[in-house]
Amino acid sequence: MSDTPSRKPKATITEIAGRPLKPSTLMMGAGYDPALSEGSLKPPMFLTSTFAFESAAAGKHHFEGITGKRPGGADGLVYSRFNGPNQEILEARLSIWDGAEDALCFSSGMTAICVLMLALCSAGDVIVHSGPLYAASEGFVAKTLSRFGITYVDFPAGANRAELDAVMAKAKAQAETQGGKVAMIYLESPANPTNALVDVEAVRDARDAAFGAECPIAIDNTFLGPLWSRPLDHGADIVVYSLTKYVGGHSDLVAGSVSGAKKWMTPVRMLRNTMGGIADPNTAWMLLRSLETVELRMSRAGENAEKICAFLKDHPKVEGLGYLGMIDDPRQQDIYRRHCTGAGSTFSVFIKGGEAECFRFLDALTIAKLAVSLGGTETLASHPASMTHLSVPNARKELLGISDNLVRISIGIEDADDLIADFSQALDAV
Repeated sequence: MSDTPSRKPKATITEIAGRPLKPSTLMMGAGYDPALSEGSLKPPMFLTSTFAFESAAAGKHHFEGITGKRPGGADGLVYSRFNGPNQEILEARLSIWDGAEDALCFSSGMTAICVLMLALCSAGDVIVHSGPLYAASEGFVAKTLSRFGITYVDFPAGANRAELDAVMAKAKAQAETQGGKVAMIYLESPANPTNALVDVEAVRDARDAAFGAECPIAIDNTFLGPLWSRPLDHGADIVVYSLTKYVGGHSDLVAGSVSGAKKWMTPVRMLRNTMGGIADPNTAWMLLRSLETVELRMSRAGENAEKICAFLKDHPKVEGLGYLGMIDDPRQQDIYRRHCTGAGSTFSVFIKGGEAECFRFLDALTIAKLAVSLGGTETLASHPASMTHLSVPNARKELLGISDNLVRISIGIEDADDLIADFSQALDAV
């Protein structure tokens, strides 16, 4: 229609002479047209709550899309609870990394997870999920969604096909009893904080056999994404991130995202439009900056982690390592070979002893910071059993391997030899 917006960004060039451009290249310009912003090389920060319409007819057209009266969503900018230039550019670039049709950004990873689950689940439905999950994710399913008649069935991260088939059958029977459906399979791989991997391909095959593709598989890819794992290539339908971690990468923002096919993203977008929770313009702008260096930062951190784990592996005060580059279990090795392109830089180290020994180690660190979170430029260390997973019942922590002698470490981009020296002197204090 003639009254709808005509100033659209130029289409992003995604290949040259038939050669697809890599995500690291596309991060420098995808989704942004300098001609629409006075020629500014980088996207400006659009600090506005609302956007002026070209005409009344254009306003009507946009709201028809936002409200779902017209398929396809908004064709332009409407209101900052719905969309904005910084957020739309960010979402375009996030979708590139995962090979997704669409992406949505949120004010935190947990906001993304909660809105995703609320959008796709109804009373009587069942969620099948791997374990362990991040404690807040597990708590939302078990404590909050249960108040609205949504239940769950869980399985250990390393489950094989036979175990998965049994879990799907149990979930199906449970859903039938409750008058609902199995609404979602929710995975976290590697699991937080044990680094246990989920066989996404086996989950997909078990899902297909039990329910068909109408039941989406969502996966939290925060520990390895977007560089070391692309779950959509292995059978997942939706990818979830805490962008706070590697994508943001500087420990100076909080954000999250989900990506996948439009058929899954549309209901999530509609609920986000209603509830809010979209990332603010400043955060989206900072994430655009961070995406330009995410490959460099993650590569350096991964190289550091490999060197540091080689040192820790044979240390007399270390009982074991939960590092993907040193997997002993054949089943986990097989999943890693098929699903991952790198071992990441976040791992678990098991200190001989228990909580007291772990606390001595953590308190003695000088370069590494004692803090929760991961994926930043600096090295962080924490004690999950008494911190991030404190709310998990002790029996479940024991079942999932979240022991009192487990320390979670996220390696940054400092000099590797300096970090080894720091870990060495801290272990001396144990």
